[in-house]
Amino acid sequence: MLVAAAVCPCPPLLVPAVAAGAAAELDVARAACADALGVLAAARPERLVVVGPAGPDGRGAHPQGARGSFRGFGVDLDVRLGPGGDADAERALPPSLAVAAWLLERAGWAGAPIEGLGVGEPLAPERCIEAGRDIAARAGRTALLVMGDASACRTLKAPGYLDERAAPFDAEVARALGAADLAALTALDAELARELKASGRVPWQILAGAAEGADLTGALLYDDAPYGVGYLVAAWS
Repeated sequence: MLVAAAVCPCPPLLVPAVAAGAAAELDVARAACADALGVLAAARPERLVVVGPAGPDGRGAHPQGARGSFRGFGVDLDVRLGPGGDADAERALPPSLAVAAWLLERAGWAGAPIEGLGVGEPLAPERCIEAGRDIAARAGRTALLVMGDASACRTLKAPGYLDERAAPFDAEVARALGAADLAALTALDAELARELKASGRVPWQILAGAAEGADLTGALLYDDAPYGVGYLVAAWS
C-alpha cells in the first residue's frame, strides 16, 4: 500500500559540489526537496522505493547500499543508496538515483529500507501503470521517492532549445502533481514528453499506478525552470 510520495527533480546541479559557484541558485529547490522527504519520513513507511530515469546500463533494480558517483561531472564525490552493500559488487547508480541518494543522505534518512529502480524513457504508459501497481501491491507500507525533470525546452538556452509546447506541458504536470491527479498523469503524451526531453514522464506515471486507491492528497512545493529546464517538487500524503 502506498502511504506517501515525494517528487523531486534529478539534475546533478542539485548537489552543491557539482554546481560549484552556481550552487546558491538552487537553494530553494533543495529546501523544497528536503520538505518533501520530511513528508515521507512522517508517514513511517516500511519500505522506500526510489524511482528515476536511467539509460540502458542503469535500468532495473538497485539494492540498498548501491553506490553512485558524481565523478563524471568533475566532482570526486561518491554516494550510497542507504547503508550497507558491497561497493565492488554493485552496478553504479544512474545519475537520477545518485541525486536521490545524495538527497536522502543530506536529509539524514534513517527510516525504512531503500530500494532503487532505474527506468527507461521508452516505457509505455500502460507498462508504467502496471509497474506502479506492482510496487503498491507488495505487503507493508510503501513510500515512493520519484525523481525526474519536466521539459528541457523552456528557453532559447535550454538543452532542448525553445519549444512553445514546453510551458503548457510543464504547467499541466505541475497542476497534476499538486492535485495528485492520477488520470492527468496517466494521460501524459509519451511522444510529446520525449520531444520535450521530459525525463520525469515514466516515473510520474509509475507513481500514478502506485497511487491507485490510496486516496492521497498532493501539494506542489516548487515549480520553476532555471536553465530552461522544468524542475518540480511535490509531496503526497
